[in-house]
Amino acid sequence: MHALLSFLKYCLNGTALALAFLTFMLGAQDLHAQSEEIQRLWVQTKDGNEYLGTIVAEDEVKIILRTQNLGEITLFRSDIVRISGMETGKTVNGAFWSSNPQATRYYWIPNGYGLKKGESYYQNVWIFFNQVATGITDNFSIGGGVVPLFLFAGAQTPVWITPKVSFPVVKDKINLGAGALAGTITGLDDGGFGMLYGLSTFGSRDKNLTVGLGWAFAGGSIANAPTLSVAGMIRTGPRGYILTENYFIAAGDKTIGIISAGGRRIIKRIGLDYGLFLPLAPGLDTIIAVPWLGLTVPFGKN
Repeated sequence: MHALLSFLKYCLNGTALALAFLTFMLGAQDLHAQSEEIQRLWVQTKDGNEYLGTIVAEDEVKIILRTQNLGEITLFRSDIVRISGMETGKTVNGAFWSSNPQATRYYWIPNGYGLKKGESYYQNVWIFFNQVATGITDNFSIGGGVVPLFLFAGAQTPVWITPKVSFPVVKDKINLGAGALAGTITGLDDGGFGMLYGLSTFGSRDKNLTVGLGWAFAGGSIANAPTLSVAGMIRTGPRGYILTENYFIAAGDKTIGIISAGGRRIIKRIGLDYGLFLPLAPGLDTIIAVPWLGLTVPFGKN
């Protein structure tokens, strides 16, 4: 009973935090809500020059391109060798913000947004954690991962798959998701482990909050109480994001909290995630922050 009350207390505290954060995010002015989505183009000309910008106007003879460094320039079609679509995004305060290429997850936990059909990514954390995922449809994706311990004298190795479904409720505002992590440890007869989860995401792909519940299982049994997760993402500029990912886990007669804070930097569409994870538990005398460093590389139709 004490463990249940403690867990409920953590849940209530986490829910209050989530609601406060959600109120802030939905009430705050979206810096680019009024901006129309645009596509930035890469234009190559016969004299060897290359220009990156957006088309302001065009006709059969010429195009007017708005670039970041040169302003508006006029290019005659007879001088153009190639025009390539580079990336979609929005203009905010005169700067081009590319569409979020890492919108479907935080550090590790996913959110209610899904990969579109053909979109894929590879994620690596501290070299050893490896995971890939791909969109089968706009609402269903599947992935898999491995920690390749077999490289070390054939050690027992965790492997897993991650199916996920996404349900948009209100476009770019409310998305629901559900899925599973189902894995095993090679070489063990009873090495099965995983989690079943459901989650709700509030906000846009650039600024959102996700609240989820997950039931862990291992060795043929499932946890009596769910794990509560609260995660958020806020875009700070053309290439930067603030991330937080937090868990409240019932463990026997205690409840363990894991909180985190950090960010993400988009470098040529590759996401560099960094931050600190801090475990919290009643009676914990020594608090040690665990650093997080990971890469997410999109591929496919991203």
